[in-house]
Amino acid sequence: MKKIDAAFWQEKYRLNQTGWDRGAVSPQLLAWCEQRILTPCRIVVPGCGSGWEVLELAKRGFEVVAIDYAEAALNKTADLLQKANLNAELIQADVLTLEFSNFFDAIYEQTCLCALHPDAWLDYSNKLYSWLKPKGNLFLMAMQAPKKQAIEEGYIDGPPYDCGINTIRALFSEGRWVWQEPPYSRVAHPSAIHELAVQLIKK
Repeated sequence: MKKIDAAFWQEKYRLNQTGWDRGAVSPQLLAWCEQRILTPCRIVVPGCGSGWEVLELAKRGFEVVAIDYAEAALNKTADLLQKANLNAELIQADVLTLEFSNFFDAIYEQTCLCALHPDAWLDYSNKLYSWLKPKGNLFLMAMQAPKKQAIEEGYIDGPPYDCGINTIRALFSEGRWVWQEPPYSRVAHPSAIHELAVQLIKK
């Protein structure tokens, strides 16, 4: 597979090869907001993509910081915000290198983890932990995308990489995070796979 770097994602967005994009806000984000589980606060959206969730959060009065590797993705996000006369801070960067001087109240993680090679997952989980204030919330959409060769022969296949619940529990351990009891909401995805919606609280 072609190296997965900023140029890889830039090309995907430039050619509109974004089959993971619902073309609308995630129904789970709407559910968390409407149930008042997620209320206006300072929130970061890593791997924001085309920006549907960024737009929705901005509409609801959140202070939103959105990050993506690809300039083309951020351009799509900026266009949505401009048409709605709304604002968010947009950052083009590698999430693994970012530091913030001010903690966030919440993180909405939808497609960044499953887009990163698994070798980077531990560093990424540590990064998310460092961005949140104590008792801050991580709203995590864990992509369930098992691949035949991965299951049967151990190949690492993606993106999207499979974010199985056992892996998620290892990355976001109970030593650092408060976990709710399962079952977790199963959210259908346009690519015929699904996500598990998990809310974690930083200890």
